[in-house]
Amino acid sequence: MHILSYYSSQQGNNNNNNTMQPSSSMENNDLENNNSNKEVSNNINGSGSGIFAKTPSMVVRKKSSSEDSIIVTNNSNGRMEMLRNFVTNLREVILGTKLAVLFPAVPLAVAADLYSFGRPWIFALSLIGLAPLAERVSFLTEQIAYYTGPTVGGLLNATCGNATEMIIALLALRKNKVDVVKFSLLGSILSNLLLVLGSSLLCGGLANLKREQRYDRKQADVNSLLLLLGLLCHLLPLLFKYALAGGSYSIATSTLQLSRASSVVMLIAYLAYIVFQLKTHRVIFDAQEEEDDEEKAVLGFWSSFSWLVIMTLVISVLSEYVVGTIEAASDSWGISVSFISLILLPIVGNAAEHAGAIIFAFKNKLDISLGVAMGSATQISMFVVPLSVIVAWIMGIRMDLDFNLLDTGCLALAILVTAFTLQDGTSHYLKGVVLTLCYIVIAACFFVLKTPFTDDPDIETKTSYHAVA
Repeated sequence: MHILSYYSSQQGNNNNNNTMQPSSSMENNDLENNNSNKEVSNNINGSGSGIFAKTPSMVVRKKSSSEDSIIVTNNSNGRMEMLRNFVTNLREVILGTKLAVLFPAVPLAVAADLYSFGRPWIFALSLIGLAPLAERVSFLTEQIAYYTGPTVGGLLNATCGNATEMIIALLALRKNKVDVVKFSLLGSILSNLLLVLGSSLLCGGLANLKREQRYDRKQADVNSLLLLLGLLCHLLPLLFKYALAGGSYSIATSTLQLSRASSVVMLIAYLAYIVFQLKTHRVIFDAQEEEDDEEKAVLGFWSSFSWLVIMTLVISVLSEYVVGTIEAASDSWGISVSFISLILLPIVGNAAEHAGAIIFAFKNKLDISLGVAMGSATQISMFVVPLSVIVAWIMGIRMDLDFNLLDTGCLALAILVTAFTLQDGTSHYLKGVVLTLCYIVIAACFFVLKTPFTDDPDIETKTSYHAVA
C-alpha cells in the first residue's frame, strides 16, 4: 500500500519513474480482466449489457423490426391519406354543383336498361342524367386549364366545351341517324344564341335596373363574323339544290362534295379563330380570363384528368341510350323527333353554359356571358358541324350541310337578330325578352311540325328534291 501510494503521488507530481512502469501495466491488465469477467458473468446471467447483446445478428433483428413497424405505419398513413383525398375529390366533383340532385338519374338509367324498363323511361332518365355530367365536364376542363397554361387550357376548353353534343353526334352517325345529328347541332346553336344569351340579358337587366350594362363589342363582332361565314356554308348547298332542282343523283353528289369542301374551309377558319383568340389578339378576350385568375384550382391535375375520363365515359353510355331510344320516346310522347333533337337535347347539353352565363349576367359581367354564349355557338357552327361532316365522310355516310329550308331559315334569322341586338355595346332586359321570345316561337314551330323520320339520308334527299320539283 505504501508503494502504491508512493507511485500515485509520484504520478500526481508528473514525475515518471521507469522502474515502476511494469507493475502499473500489470495492475491495468488485472483491472481489464476483472471488468471483462464481470461483463461475461453479466451476460451469462441474462443482463443483456455485454458482448452477446452487441452481436451483429441481434442488432440487425432489432433494426429490421423497428423498420417494419415504421413501414407498416407509413403504408397505413398513405392509405388513409389516399382515402381522404378520394373522398374530398368525390365531394368536390359530385356535390360541388347545384345540379347534383340530378345525379341519381345516371344509375337509374343504367338500371332501367339492364332490367328492360320502357324505352321512354330510359330516354328520360338518360336525358336528365346528362345535364349534371355536361356541367361537370366543363368544371374539370377548367381545373386542368390551371395547370396547363392559358394556351393549352384554351384549346382544351375549346375542344371539350361541347363534349356532350360531339358525343351524341358521333354516336348518332354510327347508327346512320343523320337527321338527329343535324337537328341536335342546329338546336345547340339556336339555344346558345337565343335562349342562353337571351335569358342572360334578361336576368342581368332585371338585376341591374339602375345601372347601365355595357360590354366590349369586339368579341361579339368576331363571333358574329364567324357565324355568318358558317351560315354562308349552310346556304350554298341549299341554294345549289334549289337552283338545279331536278332530283337527279348527280345533283345530290355535287351538293355532298360542296358540303365537304365547305367543311374543310370552316375548320380552317375555326383554327384561325383559335390562333386569333389565344395568341395574336388575346387582349380582346382578356375580360373573360380576369374572373378565372381570381380563383384557384381545387383539384390536382391527375385527379381532374381521371375524373374527366370517367365523366366522358359515362356521357358516352347515356348518349348511347338517348340515341337508341329517341324514336321510342317520340312515339310514346307524341312529340316529333325534330322537336326532341332540336329543343330538348340542346337544352340539356347547354345546361352548364346556361347556368354560368346567367350567374355572370347577375354580377354585371356581360363580357363573360357573351363569351360563354357566343363562343359556344361559334364552336358548334364552325367546329362540331364540319367535323361531323368529315367524320361521316370517313365512315362512308352521306351527310351534307343542307339543313333544309326551314332549319336554315331559322338559323339565319337567329344569327341576324343576335348580331343586331349586340351592335351598340349596351344591354337592357328588353333585348333579353326579344331573344327569348324568338327561341320560344322557333320551338313552337318545330313542336307542331311533324316530319317523317328515316335512317337513310338518300331517301330524305330524293324526297325533298321531288317536293321542290
